[in-house]
Amino acid sequence: MLQQVEGSQAVAEAVAACRPRVVCAYPITPQTHIVEALGRMVRSGALAPCRFLNVESEFAAMSVAIGASATGARVYTATASQGLLFMAEAVYNAGGLGLPVVMTLADRAVGAPINIWNDHSDAMAVRDAGWVQLFASSNQEAVDQHVLAFRLAEELSVPVMVCMDGFVLTHATEAVSVPDPSDVDAFLPPFRPRQVLDPADPMSIGAMVGPEAFTEVRYLAHLRMLAALDRVPALAAELGERVGRPVPALVAPYRLQGADVALVAMGSVLGTIADAVDALRDAGHRVGALGVTTFRPFPAAAVRDALGAVPSVVVVDRAFSPGFGGVLATDVAMALAGADVPVASVVAGLGGRPVTEASLRRLAERALDGSLEALSFLDLDRPAVEAALAADGSARPTGPTAESVLRHRGARSRRPPGSPGTPAGPTSTEVAS
Repeated sequence: MLQQVEGSQAVAEAVAACRPRVVCAYPITPQTHIVEALGRMVRSGALAPCRFLNVESEFAAMSVAIGASATGARVYTATASQGLLFMAEAVYNAGGLGLPVVMTLADRAVGAPINIWNDHSDAMAVRDAGWVQLFASSNQEAVDQHVLAFRLAEELSVPVMVCMDGFVLTHATEAVSVPDPSDVDAFLPPFRPRQVLDPADPMSIGAMVGPEAFTEVRYLAHLRMLAALDRVPALAAELGERVGRPVPALVAPYRLQGADVALVAMGSVLGTIADAVDALRDAGHRVGALGVTTFRPFPAAAVRDALGAVPSVVVVDRAFSPGFGGVLATDVAMALAGADVPVASVVAGLGGRPVTEASLRRLAERALDGSLEALSFLDLDRPAVEAALAADGSARPTGPTAESVLRHRGARSRRPPGSPGTPAGPTSTEVAS
């Protein structure tokens, strides 16, 4: 049944319907509302039996998750941004051990400078940690992906990370249908761990492995990840039939038939992209879109099948690798290798900067007329950049780069929306690159 609910609350209800036995939590914006809601459910007895553990850090949260999962418990946690980086060692351990932990990542920029708003830098930082990564474009997708995540994690014995855009989704109230617990019970069988610490049958988990076996261990982890490419579509179809709505699997095409340009992206920006595509189609431009729902393992074959007939591809990246370019664009280009399809990388929406329909329309029009560079930055304030570069070349100490840019843009600082002193709008003209 549809209900108007905040995204974080909807995710908490979906997680609770999956009946985790252990929830370990450390607060960090913007995921805190999720674990707070789960904590209230545990305290009231609405989620039982379940142990809710307040830990002293994000590293401790993932360490507890690893220990609890190794004893055969269904485990859940959540984090964001610097919190994910703080637990990075343990994130890799969970992936390497093949423990079916499920974690929500409320995607947020990674500092420095400090920024609490949304982009995908945190998820990209651990994309090689051995976790399945699912990206939600809406709160409904985030809810359904969490239910799918527990089933997938436990079938394949791999950890799964559900990535939902911080604030844009976590704090947005919209109509969401949370699956009935009886439907979740029918979809998600009781957890039967592949490896479990049992005093009656002693074993070691995470023992030292030398050069003679490490490659084989990693290769087997790779095979388990690849198995998700088959299981995600099958499980999405099964869950979708049970809940009565489509559940996205690997990729989500939108109006790609006959498209001359395809915009590719992940996360909530896909909603704005769909609006831009509709407007462009109405204006006679043949533009389509492709959402990547499963980022790790990367669905190269599905991407190739969806985009192989499109003459030009533009990837809208919410994160990038400094010194090279967009991360998603690199994967898309590899998937299309040999297809003679140019792939442009457009870095957009960093640190929560809005990605507007107007900017996306201009972007697509440049791709259509062939004037789009291989790498560009959407709505880049070039005067601010040039001023910072000029300051770098002066003999006078300039201070942090962030302060230099903010001075040029006429703002001493950036504050959360609604706080005292927040600028009402842009402080200088933003130029579409």
